[in-house]
Amino acid sequence: MRTLRVALLSLTLTAIFGSVAAQPYPTRPIRAVVPFPGGGGPMNVAGRVVQLMNAPLGQPIVLDNRPGGDGVIGADVVIKSNPDGHTLFVGSNSAIAGVPHLRLKPPYDPLTAFAPVGFIGYITFMLNVHPSLPAKSVQELIEQVRAAPGKWNYATGNVSGIVMMATFAKTHGLDMLHVPYKGDVAALSDFSAGRVQLMFSATSFLGLIRDGRLRALAVTLPKRSPLLPEVPTMEEAGVAPILLQVWAALFVPARTPDAVITRLNRELINVVRGEGRAMLEREGVVAQEMTPAQLAAHVKSQFDAWGRAIRAAGIPRD
Repeated sequence: MRTLRVALLSLTLTAIFGSVAAQPYPTRPIRAVVPFPGGGGPMNVAGRVVQLMNAPLGQPIVLDNRPGGDGVIGADVVIKSNPDGHTLFVGSNSAIAGVPHLRLKPPYDPLTAFAPVGFIGYITFMLNVHPSLPAKSVQELIEQVRAAPGKWNYATGNVSGIVMMATFAKTHGLDMLHVPYKGDVAALSDFSAGRVQLMFSATSFLGLIRDGRLRALAVTLPKRSPLLPEVPTMEEAGVAPILLQVWAALFVPARTPDAVITRLNRELINVVRGEGRAMLEREGVVAQEMTPAQLAAHVKSQFDAWGRAIRAAGIPRD
């Protein structure tokens, strides 16, 4: 009888847990956390591309913009959520590869706090100047800034801009004043008025560049952007390329079931191959596919690369 009771209990537990495991996914609306202010920009477009997964998944995907802390606030929301696939993180190199190296007490370990789902794309970053700084090329910019130490101001709106400009300045021995802003858009007024004269940014200022009110000197990606085909790469401009990548990818909390991750990866790839590709390209994002395993290797490589760059540039931790 004892053996029979144990067998019956085992069968009952198997039935219960088997039923739970077999439950369809998703079972309710999905939240996609974007750690940037709402509106335009590559990361919000990445969020809208993720939102296109709602049709094949059969549930609405609601974008939840959680700006602040260079992505830490949004990341924390995701880390503390139930790992069942109903909370997604539209993450970038800032929150995943940069922030942990910039804090005296890192808020999380990105290599263990998140499970990689899939890549979205590489984001076009540009070195821009205000016309009050008369440089027409990167070489001229370096010469003019070197000739007037401390005269020129540069703006930053995010971790990517901070690390890229510090790396650029360190590499070429440039003495400039750093003026930080909470986002590229927040710097718009001062940059367009010439109160700050240099800035690495995404496509936030594309209209001003096309109007001639700002000047793009180079892009940081290995290839020119179709949005500004006349603007050279850093290497084409005759200077050492900045070997840092700005990107967007999709993550879920650690311990999310593998079956859920596999489903999300499949639907994300289909969206990026289809309707989402044109949306990304309009914002200067070069679409790219990765499996979860490929993204995990990419994240580890990027985490190490951004850490080395931050230390080499002498950026202090706060």
